Amino acid sequence: MHEKFRLGAGRQWLQSVLLMTMVLCAGTAVAGQHEQADMTAGYNELVALFNDWREFEQPPLLDGAPDYTERRLAAAHAELPRFFKRLDSIDTSDWPIPAQVDWYLVRAELNGFDFNYRVLRPWARDPAFYQSVWTYQSDTPAHEGPTHHAVLELWTYEFPLTRAQERRLVGDLQVIPPLLQQARRNLTGNARDLWVAGIKNIRDQHRDLEGIAETVGDKASRRLRTALAEATSATAEFADWLEAESASKDGPSGIGKDNYTWHLQNVHLVPMTWEDEVRLLKRELDRAWASLRLEEHRNRDVPPMVSIESVEEYDRRANQSVTDYIAWLRDEQVIPVPDYYDQALRAKIGAFIPKDQRNFFWTAVHFEPTTLWTHFYHWFDLADMREKPHVSPIRRGPLLYNIWDSRAEGMATGVEEMFMHAGLYDDNPHAREIVWVMLAQRAARGLGSLYAHANMMTMEEAADFHVQWTPRGWMRKDLDLLAFEQHLYLRQPGYGTSYVTGKYLIEQLLAERSRQVGDARFNLHDFFAEVNAVGVIPVSMIRWQLTGNDDQIHQFTQ
Repeated sequence: MHEKFRLGAGRQWLQSVLLMTMVLCAGTAVAGQHEQADMTAGYNELVALFNDWREFEQPPLLDGAPDYTERRLAAAHAELPRFFKRLDSIDTSDWPIPAQVDWYLVRAELNGFDFNYRVLRPWARDPAFYQSVWTYQSDTPAHEGPTHHAVLELWTYEFPLTRAQERRLVGDLQVIPPLLQQARRNLTGNARDLWVAGIKNIRDQHRDLEGIAETVGDKASRRLRTALAEATSATAEFADWLEAESASKDGPSGIGKDNYTWHLQNVHLVPMTWEDEVRLLKRELDRAWASLRLEEHRNRDVPPMVSIESVEEYDRRANQSVTDYIAWLRDEQVIPVPDYYDQALRAKIGAFIPKDQRNFFWTAVHFEPTTLWTHFYHWFDLADMREKPHVSPIRRGPLLYNIWDSRAEGMATGVEEMFMHAGLYDDNPHAREIVWVMLAQRAARGLGSLYAHANMMTMEEAADFHVQWTPRGWMRKDLDLLAFEQHLYLRQPGYGTSYVTGKYLIEQLLAERSRQVGDARFNLHDFFAEVNAVGVIPVSMIRWQLTGNDDQIHQFTQ
């Protein structure tokens, strides 16, 4: 029954693809029924492969925790060629482009597994891989960076717990002790920056577990209290072990330029090299600083921005800015605005933060909330994935290995500037300055991550570069955000740059698609509608599907 349902979903997607192809090919010959039937069988074969692959990618349990031992992973990697062989045996030459895109997405995931085993090896090099407790929901389709397969999503629980929730929490907690015991055997790497930075993740987990124990209190069942105590003790002991071992770690953490480029092109499907990204981010950093100075000159006689300084003012301005922003998007026909977008965004506006505790992004919010709400396009994406799941079984959920980053982070960053140019801040000129400050920050941190992966900088030096090149002193070394960002980008190659490179690729798509459609017919609303409809997949694949231009694909077939 379950397999029939999944293959049925594949047929439904394929039917919509064929219909779309017939519409696009109006006035030309289309495939006959026999060829369509053959293609349907081939696409169902791809869906079956995808389902088998996703089941294979889930590790078996060892003593109650996912098995990341070298023996198991080596055996799994040895099985990978049979998946590539099955994939390559599927003839896609006559498929519509959207179906071919799905083929490349499956290939990218296979490449991701291969790369993780050969190069990244988070289970052996990266102590943060073993962090289990996540207190917040990621604003992207899945957690940023490598995570293990049995994380405890604390944000999905509501306290006080129901009996069912308590049973689930106990099960999540019981994974932690055996996983951390296994981690001591698995962590054989010598990546010093990753090792030292990862200690904080585990110390934070210890704090979070203590917080859970305090929340549930003495009224918790004996089973829950035992599971909490054992997980907390195992976490503290593991952090101490990491501290003790850190003195012996002296190796580089970056993966090198060649590995970075291979991963960028073959896993994340970004048609660039390490050198290309350096050139682009340098240009964007210079452009952001120069544009900021021009904006400041333009606004020199405008009364200065005033920061929000009270809880009441924050609640009022944050909520009003959501109302005004959603109305602008709808009234100006910038993007399609389903009714659920307002709630999705309003649920994430946060709360007032005292000035001395505000990190970079919340500093911006307390001057002009909408500057961050534009980046919260993320929550529109997640709401769409929940409310309108993609018909393709391969695109319906998050792609593995953060393959979605150029689209998710590129769109969220891109619309900050796009919406500004479209008139969002015409009545608030100082907000334009914040947009340039935010772009400079993202370009600076991305360059730092590129230099760190090339082992031209340590993680600390990349962080110093990040601070130095962020305007107005808004990137502070004394708050957690700086270390969190550079650590994440060292853990996940290509992520730190995806904000700017993805933005560039979306701008490129906007330019190309507008020329295709023509001046008389092109409008932003329809552009964003068709981009969103493709799904949260790499921008290069969206471009291929929407424009038919496959020139970038050749970089993914080396």
